[in-house]
Amino acid sequence: MTNLEKYNQAFITALGVEEDMLATLEYQSVPQWDSVGHMQLIATLEDAFDIMFDTDDIIDFSSYEKGKEFMKKYEVDL
Repeated sequence: MTNLEKYNQAFITALGVEEDMLATLEYQSVPQWDSVGHMQLIATLEDAFDIMFDTDDIIDFSSYEKGKEFMKKYEVDL
C-alpha cells in the first residue's frame, strides 16, 4: 500500500466517507468531521505513519489537501 493509499484510507476509516469525496473534503463539511472525528482522524494518521503531530498542526489541519502539506512536514511523501 502506498503512502497516498494509507493517507486516503485514514480519512475513509476515521470519517466514514467515500474516496471520491476526499479531494474537496474540509473540516465540518460532513457531519462526521466534527471535533471528535477530527481527533480520531489525527490518531489514525499518527498510527498509520508512526508520527506525532504538533498541537498547532492538529488545529490547522483543516482539509484533506491541507493535510497533505502537513504530511510533507513530517517527511511522509504522498
